[in-house]
Amino acid sequence: MTIRIFHASSPGAVVLLAAAIDAGCFTEPDRRILLLSRTGPAPETVADVSTSVGFDRLRTRFDAVLSWNDAIAPFHPDGWRPRADDAPLWERHFRRAWGLGEEELELVVDSPHAGPARALTLVFAGTPVDVYAEGPGAYGPTGEKIPPLTGYRVRRLLHPDLVAGVRPLLLGEFGVEPRTVPVEAITKVVAELADGEVALPAVEEPALLLGQDLPGAGLVPAADEAGLRLEMVRGAAALGHTRLVYAPDPYAPWENPAALHAEADRLGVELTVLDGPLPVPADVLMQRLRPALVVGCTSAALFGAARFHGLPVAAVGTGLLLERLIPYENPERTAATLADAVLPGLGDAEAGSGAGAESRAGAESRARVESRARVGSAAELDGLLAAVAFAMRPKVRPDLRPAAERYLAAHLDNSTWRYFKRRRLASLALPGVIPARLAFLRSNPALRRVVRRARALRSGRT
Repeated sequence: MTIRIFHASSPGAVVLLAAAIDAGCFTEPDRRILLLSRTGPAPETVADVSTSVGFDRLRTRFDAVLSWNDAIAPFHPDGWRPRADDAPLWERHFRRAWGLGEEELELVVDSPHAGPARALTLVFAGTPVDVYAEGPGAYGPTGEKIPPLTGYRVRRLLHPDLVAGVRPLLLGEFGVEPRTVPVEAITKVVAELADGEVALPAVEEPALLLGQDLPGAGLVPAADEAGLRLEMVRGAAALGHTRLVYAPDPYAPWENPAALHAEADRLGVELTVLDGPLPVPADVLMQRLRPALVVGCTSAALFGAARFHGLPVAAVGTGLLLERLIPYENPERTAATLADAVLPGLGDAEAGSGAGAESRAGAESRARVESRARVGSAAELDGLLAAVAFAMRPKVRPDLRPAAERYLAAHLDNSTWRYFKRRRLASLALPGVIPARLAFLRSNPALRRVVRRARALRSGRT
């Protein structure tokens, strides 16, 4: 008997897992268990995924639904991991508490380098692992070095192909092969959820503004995030959209929409803020509202709006994130880079006016998405992501150095400097900060040994 445990911490993750099951990405186990977790700085204040709209339909794919937070209480789900000596004790505890007996197990988890996924792979040592990534993080490096005994157990990486033609880099250091979850399977699951009872306002072809808990993730201060929300309202209004719907991040602390309403009133546009009792997945909103434009920052839903729903999209705040993200290896850098390079900015299109402004704004936004997608080849985008990934995690992906050097030597200019930091490139002896006539020094083994020794001595003194 085989039991497969699926871990998820968001409605989007459950949608992706359900689509992967429906598409036959997994062999049939004897039992499927969905293990839900609530993460974030204060997980006790976050809505449980099981309360989201349509969850009852997704639940039918699983034989049982369990809570990771309840299982490890009072420990925090983001930071807790067992000590190596205690892992067998925890495995025995979970097997008894979850009724697993001595059966064979398989794990399906998100990024195995952090959070509940890492704890699970440590507790159930030796268990085969499949990894999935619902967002653009799949196109970046693994967040940190993970134990080889974990990495070499990963059989494949499942992802929703948010950017067609671009190969994910996550777990590439272990030779893990990516597998795409078919778009048709994802849209079918979303349509199934949208067919249920969903209490949504009757707004025709609005501009849908997606909230994102950037302060909660430690990415920008709350004041800057509030400014981005106002920028979304102003930008959508400038494009000629007179009906706006703002969808707060359902897993973020409550946001007071008074400032947004005041700005909408000043601009003479109608703003509806979704505040229903149950969280509504962003994909369901898009399926039901069919917005004329979707505006967001770096969320997976923004990429999915263009890829899966064929909707015009616009990104806001990517430049701010690229500038503010510290340290450079912050995992959100991949999503910010990809959104900035692939998606149009909210100010890229001219404002519409007069009758039919909504339709013209939507059509122009769609054209902008298509034109931006054709700027540069997939190979160039692969090169950019490889260069950023190496700069982020040179010790995790040293194999990406040649690709990073090729990209920087050929493409580093005023438009691409925003994705890099001069000091970072200098510390890694990458093109861009060393004059061309001295470029040969970067590959000089003796000089690099001297630099490494000097750094070691400096670190010893400090």
